[in-house]
Amino acid sequence: MNIILLSGGSGKRLWPLSNDVRSKQFIKFFQGEEGEAESMLQRVYRQIQKAAPDSEVTIATSKTQASAIRNQLGEHVGISPEPCRRDTFPAIALATLYLHDVRKVRAEETVIVCPIDPYVEDSYFENLKKVGEQAASGEASLVLMGIEPTYPSEKYGYIIPQSTENISRVRTFKEKPDAETAKEYIAEGALWNGGVFAYKLKYVLEKAHELIDFEDYADFYAKYEELDKISFDYAVAEHEPNIQVVRFDGAWKDLGTWNTLTETIDRHVVGDAMLDETCENVHVINELDVPVLCMGLKDIVVAVGPDGILVSDKMQSSFMKPYVDKLHRPARYAEKSWGDFRIIDIEEDSLTIKITLNPGEKMNYHSHERRDEVWSIISGEGKVIVDDMEQEVSAGDVITMQAGCRHTVIAKTVLKILEVQLGKEIDVHDKQKFEWEEKFI
Repeated sequence: MNIILLSGGSGKRLWPLSNDVRSKQFIKFFQGEEGEAESMLQRVYRQIQKAAPDSEVTIATSKTQASAIRNQLGEHVGISPEPCRRDTFPAIALATLYLHDVRKVRAEETVIVCPIDPYVEDSYFENLKKVGEQAASGEASLVLMGIEPTYPSEKYGYIIPQSTENISRVRTFKEKPDAETAKEYIAEGALWNGGVFAYKLKYVLEKAHELIDFEDYADFYAKYEELDKISFDYAVAEHEPNIQVVRFDGAWKDLGTWNTLTETIDRHVVGDAMLDETCENVHVINELDVPVLCMGLKDIVVAVGPDGILVSDKMQSSFMKPYVDKLHRPARYAEKSWGDFRIIDIEEDSLTIKITLNPGEKMNYHSHERRDEVWSIISGEGKVIVDDMEQEVSAGDVITMQAGCRHTVIAKTVLKILEVQLGKEIDVHDKQKFEWEEKFI
């Protein structure tokens, strides 16, 4: 079974812990099976491996998030990177071409597409296999999963099936309605559109060629930034006459806001925080090494991270996006395939960053034209190369690099570095990379 997980978006409704680099699916809100901290991405991937251990998983994501995925899932997982965000149809078409042209998946094989961020139990993935099996049968060109609605939601689109059977042909689709209209849809037997699609690979290949002029995966990728932003629903599903829906009546939550997310977290405190006995329905998620104390609060969420602090009524937190859109600051924390970084301090002529390199990882061999850098080794062991000169480093060592000199570091163990950048024009684009010399390995 080929599964494409859609892992895009910036997740601004979960600010300040999510940003353009670190989307909500990478934040470790949950407890895993052994009590370890677990993200949405790790949870869904674990559930898929449990329900369908032989499945091939490919994650369609922005190229800026590929490193975070490698960090959390390892190097083995398949990734279809988007050069930029172009909504779900271009992303699904690109991932389908990746499977066909790069991974050499046959055109007759079945592909299942589902979002990365629903909070579901294992039964969801058992039902996912049924959706894939129905698509493989060839009775329909496209098969969806419809969620049995639990209330007249205004947040979801609706699927109107032709019958109440578990597998039914689709009569029509409805866009996100108001509450009263949603009640009417539900009375008709409508299902929530959970964003799950299953098809034979050749189906989306054909649709992509009908709508876009390209030759193969490489050509599609090269033209990606020129493509129109359009959802898979609008581009394909709503125009397809031969379409079925498979019902799912298990637990399903879209974790798009702090309000819905806190309903799924089994702890009221994540991180260093205390609630007094008068607090009611309060959740605190604190990623910083500073204590948070809450007293006399009710129905409140408090989120503390490198990018800011949120204190909000839970219901009101759903309407935060327009305010977050006004904040124009660089992300202060991100996970990468090699480790992570956290911006600690920003001054007019300096920038201080804490960097963690995983064992065996390294930076690019590079230089900067408009800034000096100072590395202070906090802990761990590694090797630093400055202008082809090698030096073993450990806790307490300080390395100084002037503007223009080439430098890199290789971690032997987990290596933590305090990097101070000094200059009048500190810019992320001020970086020139050089070929890696084998002698440095």
